[in-house]
Amino acid sequence: MGHVLTIGEFAQMTHLSVRTLRRYHEAGLLEPAHVDPSSGYRYYGAAQIPTAQVIFKLRELDVPLADVRQILITQDPVVRAALVAEHLERLEDRMARTRAAVASLQRLLRPEPAGLAVELRQVPAQLVAGVEDTVAHPDVLGWYAGAMAELDAAVREPAGPAGGLYDNALFSEGRGHVLAHVPITAPVPGVGRVRSTELPGAELAVAVHTGTHDTIDVTYGELGRWVADHTLAVAGPVRETYLVGPRDTPVAARWRTEIGWPVFRVAGAA
Repeated sequence: MGHVLTIGEFAQMTHLSVRTLRRYHEAGLLEPAHVDPSSGYRYYGAAQIPTAQVIFKLRELDVPLADVRQILITQDPVVRAALVAEHLERLEDRMARTRAAVASLQRLLRPEPAGLAVELRQVPAQLVAGVEDTVAHPDVLGWYAGAMAELDAAVREPAGPAGGLYDNALFSEGRGHVLAHVPITAPVPGVGRVRSTELPGAELAVAVHTGTHDTIDVTYGELGRWVADHTLAVAGPVRETYLVGPRDTPVAARWRTEIGWPVFRVAGAA
């Protein structure tokens, strides 16, 4: 059987506690090289050290037990790498959501939040080249990036910054109509999903969100409060205009997103 290590020696070499190693054994993740039938003592081989450390790292990343087992028994390194990459992608998505939530909370819990500058603006109908679809809320960012790639290819010289039109159901129901667009001065030939269309004129309550989009939900809340305080009601899909965004600069502090809610005054209000 060759030289074996006591569980205490193995724990010291792997920097894992004896309790953790016992738990791995009970979960069927790491079988000792030998278990003394009379005493029940566990013994490990030196070749098991990297395996124990891999298990620990995977569990540190919250990889489910079933996935850890699958990774350990998979002999094909390509398949194994794909399994790990899939989990890391889920983990990065979770981390991004956590960062966004923390940023929003920090802004919401400021002792003296700055007031949001809001203006009522009458905007005329606008000709745009657009790509539209019904999209699930978690998929909006990826969908928008694809739509803008098509618009960039179809419209070489847009007449202003890009924008998006977002149906209220996208937020209230988790799925809704989305229109990505760039302004144009004349209709463009339809290419792929790109079509010329017209944004209708509207009265908008307009505010500018500055910085990363992680906290844009807070700006939406502040704009909503302003709308309610001024006895207005939302009358259609929200409009976002990306005055300065990731397409212009990687420095998030410079991003400026204009949010415009079509509104109307509530009947009987002063």
